[in-house]
Formats: sequence, C-alpha cells, structure tokens
Amino acid sequence: MELITLLIRLSLSFITLLLLTRIMGRKEISQMTFFNFVSAIALGTLGASLAIDSSISVRNGMIALVAWTLFTILMGYTDLKSKTIRLGVEGSPKIVVRNGKIMENELRKLRLDIDALNLLLRKKNVFSLKDVDYAIFETDGTLSVLKKDNKQPLTKEDQGVTSKAQKIYPISAPLIEDGQLNRKSLNEMNVDEGWLLQQVQAKGIQSVSDVFYAELQKDGSLFIDKRDDRLH
Repeated sequence: MELITLLIRLSLSFITLLLLTRIMGRKEISQMTFFNFVSAIALGTLGASLAIDSSISVRNGMIALVAWTLFTILMGYTDLKSKTIRLGVEGSPKIVVRNGKIMENELRKLRLDIDALNLLLRKKNVFSLKDVDYAIFETDGTLSVLKKDNKQPLTKEDQGVTSKAQKIYPISAPLIEDGQLNRKSLNEMNVDEGWLLQQVQAKGIQSVSDVFYAELQKDGSLFIDKRDDRLH
C-alpha cells in the first residue's frame, strides 16, 4: 500500500469513526454495558480494517461502519421501547449488600470476590462493609452504595454528638473471607486466633467455615456476616 493511500485511508477512518461515535451518543462511553463494550470493540476493529487492510475497499469499509452504527442506534431505540429486550441485552443491576448483609450468592453469579467488592467500596470512600446498608452492582460495572443512616453526610458528629469509641486499630481489616481465615490480617493486626473463634461463637456461630466475612473494626469490635443470604 502506497504511503499516500495509507494516509488517506487513515484520515477517512478517523473522521468517519469520530462522526459516527458522535451520532451514537455518549452512552457508548459513559455507560459501558456488555452490548456497548462489544459494539465499541467491533466499531474500532472495522475502523482499523478500513485504515490498513488494502484488501477491503473504501466503499465496503464505509458501508460496514455505517451499517454497524445504524444497528447500534436501532438497538438503543429498541432498549427504550422494550424492557424485556433491555434486560436480555444489558442485564439488570444486582444487589450485593442488602440491609447490611452480603449477598454471597449474587457475588458468585457476578464472579465478584470479596476483595473486588472492597475495592469498589473504597472507590466510593467506604472503607468498612459495616457502614454499608445497600450496595448495587450496576450493569456498567460500577457500584452504587447507600450508607447506613448514621454514616450519611449529616452525621451525629455534625450535630455535636461525639463518639466515645476508642480507636485501637488504624484501619478496619478482614479476618475471615468466604469461610477462611485471613492469616495475613491476623498477623498484621496481632489478633489471636483463639480470641477470634470466641467472638464468632459468641454470635451463635459454631465454625469459622459458617462465616462469609468477618471484619475487625478500628475500635476492636468485630463485624460478622454469616454464610447465609436469607434475611430473618
């Protein structure tokens, strides 16, 4: 392929992609659902093929780009008209924390482990699962978090009520994850395994394997979530 021809194809591909993505709207970028992700990859692949694959004519490349854009726009309008199709294409939000309880079955369906959940929570400035009332995993891969009432922006501290809890540890730490002891956290926090077992049994739980998640709080208390999604 001659240099001049390559530059022309590159310029044409770039301009066409820019125009088509503007036509499709901002949803392709701001709300990256499964369909939007596949659509963006396919559009980029078609644009790259038009730019550098000399076996594809400029006409056919342009037709492919425009046709794929029209298909994406049509699917977008169909999503607006039919909830059934929208759920089939994009899926639905999943509640991963309900009333302060971790929905471990939902985490498994989403292939989301407790470390990934904590990472998403930290991105929302939530550093302890104990502070979470509801958490919803959205279709675009983000996490929406509703904190408990006393952790909302207008806190008891804002009203002049000071906390009497003593700060023993600098940060909360997971001690049990999915029924397994987190020995790294136990060592870092200098927590005795026997003490932990006593705390678990004091909650009416006979075995560590029955605990889905246990987190040591900064005041030395223990937040425990049983391996059970059912709310009583």
